[in-house]
Amino acid sequence: MRVSVIRDPCLSPRQRRVVAEARLGQLMRACGDQLEVSARASLCLRLTADEELRDLNLRFLGTDAPTDVLAFPGNERARVGDVAISVERALGQAGDGVAELRLLAVHGLLHCLGHDHALPAPAAAMTAATRVLLPGADVPELETDELAGRS
Repeated sequence: MRVSVIRDPCLSPRQRRVVAEARLGQLMRACGDQLEVSARASLCLRLTADEELRDLNLRFLGTDAPTDVLAFPGNERARVGDVAISVERALGQAGDGVAELRLLAVHGLLHCLGHDHALPAPAAAMTAATRVLLPGADVPELETDELAGRS
């Protein structure tokens, strides 16, 4: 899988350092290999701030709030999709920013490949897939829409 990693110029020097340490392009290519994604397929990973994720969340999902990761599946076989991550939020919600960025990137990739966690069984499958792709990482059980009180 071909991976483009775009780092927003708004990222602080600390955020850029953590992003570099996470080696997300390398991780996404390895995940693509494990998941048998075509070597010709492409994924774009955008690393930015809360403000951009809030804008994307409002424009595409109707929610006027920032979030940590959004995934936009591709609409053709050669395009896996796009994943946007708020580096600001990732570093603020976890003690280990590198691990959190890696977890969010895998989460976004799995969404682009059709995984979901709206219901318990698919959520368990997505959690299991994440644990395979990030061996040794602390991967929490995914909360379902059902458990979060959403319909």
